[in-house]
Amino acid sequence: MESLLLGLTAALAWGLHDFTVRRVSAAADAAALYLLVLGFGVLWLLPFALLSQGWAALTLPLIGFTCLAGVIYALGVYALYRAFAIGPVRLVAPICGAYPLLSVGLAMVQGQPITPMVWLAAAAVVGGVALVARGEGGDSAGPSRAAILWSILAAAGFFASLAMLHSAAEGAADLPVTLIARLVGCVPIVALVLWQRVPVRPAFSVWPLLAMMAALDLAGMVAVTVAGGFARPEFASVTSSCFGLVTVLLAWRFLGETVSRVQWAGIGVVFAGVAVLSLQG
Repeated sequence: MESLLLGLTAALAWGLHDFTVRRVSAAADAAALYLLVLGFGVLWLLPFALLSQGWAALTLPLIGFTCLAGVIYALGVYALYRAFAIGPVRLVAPICGAYPLLSVGLAMVQGQPITPMVWLAAAAVVGGVALVARGEGGDSAGPSRAAILWSILAAAGFFASLAMLHSAAEGAADLPVTLIARLVGCVPIVALVLWQRVPVRPAFSVWPLLAMMAALDLAGMVAVTVAGGFARPEFASVTSSCFGLVTVLLAWRFLGETVSRVQWAGIGVVFAGVAVLSLQG
């Protein structure tokens, strides 16, 4: 149950984050925006992580493992930004949100008892998110191949990094692991900004929103990392994939965007899948 609740917390935080992305995406390049989000995330986390008592548990192999997880996570989020920039939500969200099925599959390989009901519930969550995304409409012609590629990269990045962070959290305290992952995650984004000569200054025009996005992204990352210390961490991966649903509901409530019958049906399917998972925990 704890993993499921942590996953829902991550979904809420990431859904709010993606809702805010809609407000700032035109201000600067995706790499510049995410670089500032990562930087503000480090500033938010630093004082809490430094006061944590878990640093002594870190070993060199675990630090290296966490660094790799941080790089993969950062690249996964950047791929998500790129996918949403060039493809419609109804194409991108179902692919990006399919990573929980990989997480459940990994848990089965690792010896976790995965019943058919768990598979069905995970598929319901992913399928419900897909229904919500399909209701967004839009034309998937044109850049669809590139959007699909970026979406697949995002899903693979989320799956790999969340699994690695769960594993790292079993061997050390959560906040030091998250801080290391966040710090090292800045490296590939900085390299990308320098390589492509992306102007960063325009992103500072929306820095208060980026600081808030950093807190939300960090909250989601901490929630799924902490889930690694509880039973059934794959449940956190499944429920965290509901972030797209949260974004759509926020747009409906605060931006006046319509929600179709198909989307409401998808929302119902997601809640049914989460309810089944809560009974399995």
